[in-house]
Amino acid sequence: MAAITYELIKTCKQTGARLGKVHTPHGSFETPMFMPVGTLATVKTMSPEELEEMGAKIILSNTYHLWLRPGEDIVKEAGGLHKFMNWDGAILTDSGGFQVFSLSDLREIEEQGVHFRNHISGEKLFLSPEKAMDIQNALGADIMMAFDECPPYPAEHKYMKDSVERTSRWAERCLQAHQRPHDQGLFGIIQGGEYEDLRRLSANDLTSLDFPGYAIGGLSVGEPKDVMNRVLEFTTPMLPNGKPRYLMGVGSPDSLIDGAIRGIDMFDCVLPTRIARNGTCMTSNGRVVIRNAKYARDYSPIDPNCTCHTCRNYSRAYIRHLVKANETFGFRLTTYHNLFFLLNLMEQVREAIREDRLGDFREAFFEQYGFNKPDAKNF
Repeated sequence: MAAITYELIKTCKQTGARLGKVHTPHGSFETPMFMPVGTLATVKTMSPEELEEMGAKIILSNTYHLWLRPGEDIVKEAGGLHKFMNWDGAILTDSGGFQVFSLSDLREIEEQGVHFRNHISGEKLFLSPEKAMDIQNALGADIMMAFDECPPYPAEHKYMKDSVERTSRWAERCLQAHQRPHDQGLFGIIQGGEYEDLRRLSANDLTSLDFPGYAIGGLSVGEPKDVMNRVLEFTTPMLPNGKPRYLMGVGSPDSLIDGAIRGIDMFDCVLPTRIARNGTCMTSNGRVVIRNAKYARDYSPIDPNCTCHTCRNYSRAYIRHLVKANETFGFRLTTYHNLFFLLNLMEQVREAIREDRLGDFREAFFEQYGFNKPDAKNF
């Protein structure tokens, strides 16, 4: 029995979006699903109990960062990532490939892997497909990601082609190095930037290797949203129907809905937790920057339409006071709200797919959120 399986429940007649279920060794979850990011084995300021309470079924942790701190050997000794962080739900670990992109001034790519400088200490490190698998096998996540290169946007066609071909070779090496296929599923990552021929090349290479799931990488790296949507429109149909599809690094409300409409099942992003720590909140009527002076005497909840713990118990005025005073509790309250907002949004998306009305839902949400306005403030 494969560690990760996907069950297609329904296709929305209005949009073609998929309602599905992913089965993992640590429980099943319905898709489309947003995954909160817990980079260092914690979703910043949130407890596992709070994540469970708000409906999170799967969270993401970061291979590169856990390799550096505390070290995969310590996590393994603790009984794996689930026991180490006291999380009973599913966990996905990325491969470290994104750090190849984000730490571009600290690394050098070669065929065998990537030479890094530790961003904390400056010491020299080397990460290869085999090492990425060793680390992830030790961490014990339910879903592991193949080691890839995430090229920048924009990139020349020749550079991208070389990168795609290297990512395909690395994917094969990852499969060969994976030691726990019966209790950890390994997903391949489709690259190719904005080039349809290279996305097809990447998809053909990786689907031939028969991974239990596929991610679309190299998006949300600075390209306009219409480019991302266009790439999804031609890439998603290249992927198998019977396996989960994961769009990496995407978490704005509009992109979650647009991604689901284009056949994506899983999403992750640091956006909701990062902006929460700056005092920015997602609401059903657009974003609220709680630091602003106009909320100093506003005793209403962040979002009157929200049923989360924060909105049921605390006012904008109080949360503004906490955030302005740099009180950790304020950041906890805004983080809880933002994560709940996105998890609840995905629940509404799933319900709309179930009822064949996701297109209508998108139109109403965009109108209410203000995405249709010419001066719309995006995240």
